[in-house]
Amino acid sequence: MDIILLERVEKLGSIGDIVTVKNGYARNFLLPNKKALRANEANKKVFEANRQQIEADNEAKRKEAEAASGSVEGKQIVLIRASSASGQLYGSVSVRDIVESLNADGAAVEKSMIILEKPIKTLGVFDVRVRLHPEVNVTIQVNVARSDDEADLQKDGVDVIAQMFEEEQAELAANALSPDSEDEGEETDESAAEEAPEATESEEQADSETEN
Repeated sequence: MDIILLERVEKLGSIGDIVTVKNGYARNFLLPNKKALRANEANKKVFEANRQQIEADNEAKRKEAEAASGSVEGKQIVLIRASSASGQLYGSVSVRDIVESLNADGAAVEKSMIILEKPIKTLGVFDVRVRLHPEVNVTIQVNVARSDDEADLQKDGVDVIAQMFEEEQAELAANALSPDSEDEGEETDESAAEEAPEATESEEQADSETEN
């Protein structure tokens, strides 16, 4: 389907561009969200008659977004989640989780603004893009941890998952060595016990010779 863009759409074009997209994409997203018009002769005339106003409105909204970007850019939000020993979350972090945390921290964002490239399913710090306007994008960080203390460690650059792995390996190594140490101690005691009678027999023989 040929459409006329009413705003900049990533990977498609800018205001006024006539582009061809799949019918489903146009009908389910672009047209109902007023991001485009069907590129028929009637709509082309309507667009050209209103182009100046459309561009002026877009510029005003872009400036508003740029002014608001300071309250969002570079923010790091902390989300406390339960996880397995390997750092895998029991579930995943949703767009709603991010929006609610940002808004609670003083930012004014909507779900449609969050660009989550892939689901967040592990502990760690993740960069997430926020599109405040089709031409204004900022980046925030989502710090997913099991506790506030671990979140502070991750904020300072500590790889908590790697640390968990190292601690687990150290514990396994300690457990592996512990039984051996006990066995060695038992063997030493048994050897000492076996040598003791021999010493006693030698002493008895020496005493016998002295008496003779």
